[in-house]
Amino acid sequence: MRDFTLTKYESLLQAVKKTNYSTCTVYDFLKNEPENCIILRHDVDRAVNRNLAMAKLEHSYGIKSTYYFRHIEETFKPEIIRQMARMGHEIGFHYEVMDKANGDMDRAIEIFKKELEDLRKATEKITEINTVCMHGNPLKPWSNRDLWRKYDFRDFGLAGEPYLSIDYNKVFYLTDTGRTWADLKIRVKDTIDKSEGKSGASEKADLRSISSTDDVISLIQSEKISQICLLVHPNRWCEDLGGWTKELLFQNVKNVGKAGIVWYRSRTRKKQIMKAGL
Repeated sequence: MRDFTLTKYESLLQAVKKTNYSTCTVYDFLKNEPENCIILRHDVDRAVNRNLAMAKLEHSYGIKSTYYFRHIEETFKPEIIRQMARMGHEIGFHYEVMDKANGDMDRAIEIFKKELEDLRKATEKITEINTVCMHGNPLKPWSNRDLWRKYDFRDFGLAGEPYLSIDYNKVFYLTDTGRTWADLKIRVKDTIDKSEGKSGASEKADLRSISSTDDVISLIQSEKISQICLLVHPNRWCEDLGGWTKELLFQNVKNVGKAGIVWYRSRTRKKQIMKAGL
């Protein structure tokens, strides 16, 4: 069976339902921090209809997850957002305001206020917007989460930001970034902070053995880890062969470029450190 299809994702959901794990949204996790749970998070980067299809599939299994919407024409579709909210899914804001403001924090926070308000108006009387999550553009030099070095997201009535509010020393983090679950050198912005030398959830799993969705399913079936966060980008999960092949080729080309960016920035940092030490 091909990986990264809606059918394969359904196999993952079926595996979860047969375990002692509960599933939860990001907001529910931040409120309750349940044990034996899987946090399901989705970034709505593009192909909004694939996101809707995944939301419907989860709903058919009685599963609620979090969908973070970008404020761009391709994905900011109020009727689809409302449709997903009515299923019980958490709706959040996938902000990229540092990129839009070219690194100007004061301008970025004004864009953030405006776009967050747009999303809240779109979901008014249906749901609340309680969490936000940064979008990462590998071609941009800024990290959108750096906005919170100067400002506080809690001032906007928000409970959290998964990159900043979840302790990944305790929660095992898996992402399909690069259209693979493997921890490859292609993650430019989708990185998490963990304490150096501190043992935690990742000590209970061999990351080298995880690359396919079947590997993720095996990990879930083992129930070795109490808390897991799965980041799934629905635009990468395509059922029809034509779209699936196009996505595969597009992502493979993109991964080569991302690997080059990671290598170049790592090399530049090493040079800066060596220069500072002289």
